[in-house]
Amino acid sequence: MKRCLPIFLIVTILVISAKAQQVESYDYARFNKEMVQNGVQTILMCNGLFTSERSLEQVFDQELKYLRQPVGTAKGGDYQIDWERKTVAIGSPGGIPVMRAAFRKGLGCVSLPPDQTFEHLDKLPILDTPPLAGDPNIIAWPDGDLVKKQALPSNVDKAALEAASKWAFERESPEQVTLSLIVLHKGQILHERYAPGVKMSTKTRTWSTAKSIAVTLIGMLVDEGKLQLDAPLGFDWLPKERSADNDPRSEITLRHVLNMSSGLYTVDNRRMEYATGSGLAYWAGASIVNGALNRGLIRKPGTYWDYENYDTILGVYAMKKAIGDDQAYLEFPRKALLDRIGMRNTFLSVDRFGDFVLSSQVYTTARDLARFGQLYLQNGVWNGERLISEDWIKFVRTPAPASAPLGNFYGGQWWLVPDDRNDVPKDAYSTAGNRGQYVIVVPSHDLVIVRRGLDYGRQGFNRWDLTREVLKAFN
Repeated sequence: MKRCLPIFLIVTILVISAKAQQVESYDYARFNKEMVQNGVQTILMCNGLFTSERSLEQVFDQELKYLRQPVGTAKGGDYQIDWERKTVAIGSPGGIPVMRAAFRKGLGCVSLPPDQTFEHLDKLPILDTPPLAGDPNIIAWPDGDLVKKQALPSNVDKAALEAASKWAFERESPEQVTLSLIVLHKGQILHERYAPGVKMSTKTRTWSTAKSIAVTLIGMLVDEGKLQLDAPLGFDWLPKERSADNDPRSEITLRHVLNMSSGLYTVDNRRMEYATGSGLAYWAGASIVNGALNRGLIRKPGTYWDYENYDTILGVYAMKKAIGDDQAYLEFPRKALLDRIGMRNTFLSVDRFGDFVLSSQVYTTARDLARFGQLYLQNGVWNGERLISEDWIKFVRTPAPASAPLGNFYGGQWWLVPDDRNDVPKDAYSTAGNRGQYVIVVPSHDLVIVRRGLDYGRQGFNRWDLTREVLKAFN
């Protein structure tokens, strides 16, 4: 007699079988990842050589250190450098698409898509504005770089300050590479140190510290009444539909995107940053704006915190729309902020369409970032002129409501001391960028700390630990 399986067991087997069939082992993004990986190396090499003005050996030793398998070595490989035109190409026709990047005056390097060659370099954006007047070497800090030697204030312990510097540079982890450290107290440079091969003029990538620069520029337009923090963004979202009247994304405000709480699908946070999403604009020549606009709403705006490069870009796009002129938009950061506080050595890069990639791609020096931090320490005032309103500084320092369940560690494109940290002042706030880029402002101690790094691997350099160590020097 033939025995039959119980019905519940048959159902269980069918369910397990169905689930097993839906497990996908093939990496469909593999070829995108290979293309983007070469694109990462291309833009880092281009900026390392022509924006940072570092040697090829330095670029391979540090800028490219975090790449798993860089193409070639400093001695050569499947890459081409045109020193006269200031371009870099990686790859050869027939395999992974050839990735290209070109240096553009006033902006740094621009990524090109696989189907664009260097034949039309003159069509790529440039920023040909006159340099800030005066010789910074004879202009006193902070407007210039002339720093007079003076004794430390009586409330500063020199040995403890040196110990904090040693803590930052002499890391137990070989993956944490500190390039520079500046400690400002009441606007004066008390400590400044650079790693071998790094100078005061060396520009390196800010990564996401750029987001704090972006929110500053956006805030200036809010202060002028050209943008509203709680008004809908009013964009024509992608993909375009017959009618935008029922698009739920119309509820998203500037506050939502600056608080990283847009409710839009977060592409970069799903392990796809180096395959699709903003990575295609960072490294492969895609439009940064089109990518930001082409996301669906998955949560009610303002209810869920999730870090996403594209949210910043939406804020920057709102800035562009408010300015209303492409050339004025390109010139705005220099005229409104950088030149006014002496940030002569800062390049805000764009994609090939002329849109600022202000979620990551800024190249600058430690001193320029110290000036930026000092502007915030001075509550938005520089040389007696108010550049940022007190209301805007209050906004960037106020915890995003959706971050409350996670510890209130994020404001408006600035990071805050989390609820569970009690060893540093609660009024401190900080920028943060990949590979260890930090500008830390501590108002209660009249302090700004800048740490630049080229960390790689697991990284893990902790800005609040650095703050704790530096504060040990202040009585």
